[in-house]
Amino acid sequence: MKISVQSIGLTPHEPLESHIDKKVSKLDTFYDKIQECKIFLKVENNADKANKTAELILAVPGDDIVVKKTSASFEESLDLCVDTAKKLLIKKKEMA
Repeated sequence: MKISVQSIGLTPHEPLESHIDKKVSKLDTFYDKIQECKIFLKVENNADKANKTAELILAVPGDDIVVKKTSASFEESLDLCVDTAKKLLIKKKEMA
């Protein structure tokens, strides 16, 4: 699976990149037909503390899986995305 990260208005630091790789590469264990994973990181323009948005797009045969979460940190947003994507992948595998 190819993983690409795009960040809008920020530069991801090394611990964040390794966190992304570690979390996203585990998704392969739930569904082995994932072709590509695109991750978009963005800071929302609002006064809220929870303004870090992570969007996860998984290219799988049939339908792409898109999950978008916003929280106080990119790591937390990404964890929420991965958890949701995991459930969707398990459901997709069961239906196949």
